[in-house]
Amino acid sequence: MKTVTTRTLQALKHAGETFSCLTAYDASFARIASQTGIEVLLVGDSLGMVLQGHSTTLPVTLDDICYHTRCVARGKEKSLLMADLPFMSNTSTERLLQDAGVLMRAGAEMIKIEGEAWLAEGIRELTRRGVPVCAHMGLTPQSVHQFGGYRVQGRNSSQAEQMLADARALVDAGASIILLECVPAHLGRIMRDTLEVPVIGIGAGVEVDGQILVMHDVLGVSPRSPRFAKNFLAESDSIAAAFGAYHEAVKTRRFPSEEHSF
Repeated sequence: MKTVTTRTLQALKHAGETFSCLTAYDASFARIASQTGIEVLLVGDSLGMVLQGHSTTLPVTLDDICYHTRCVARGKEKSLLMADLPFMSNTSTERLLQDAGVLMRAGAEMIKIEGEAWLAEGIRELTRRGVPVCAHMGLTPQSVHQFGGYRVQGRNSSQAEQMLADARALVDAGASIILLECVPAHLGRIMRDTLEVPVIGIGAGVEVDGQILVMHDVLGVSPRSPRFAKNFLAESDSIAAAFGAYHEAVKTRRFPSEEHSF
């Protein structure tokens, strides 16, 4: 695999090909994931739940993300490295710029942030300063208390239309990728067809440009596995084989199936 960049992902979208993404939190697992061909690694604030044992992602700090980003950067090979901006990094454009700078210096090659159209100004300023941005929409875990739990978003037409309008605003502001979590499969398809940038899905159906899962779900070690996840280790004889099976299932569009979609 050649070094993956935002241009690589854009070319895959234009060619109608999919790509795989996986969370990673340390050098060893990052190296294995890269070697199996997974295109994008995410140091996600999911670490708060799968590593630290919290019930939400909210307690995760910038220092936490920064530490794990350094670890993954040292271990990964050709994969693109994306890092989450934690809860409350989006309180101001100034805060966004400062926190993004910390993560980019730690080794991140793209920043992921949760929000809707109101994030446009911040994304515009990040892009002007050379920071590629992935905008996370749909079920945004940092807003779990506002949502009243982990619920599917965009089920009715007005919600779906608003989400699409927000996505267009963020792409116009410079977002390089849109990540959709827990939305109906038909909305994932519409987003893919409408937006010129790659659309990554997690619980967003098979007809998006890329798929992402939490590593612990792929390995079947999460305390509670969400509907959209699959334990690939159950059908494999090693961690590397499980990562490879996930990557291959994404590339051939065998994952996610209807049972993993909404």
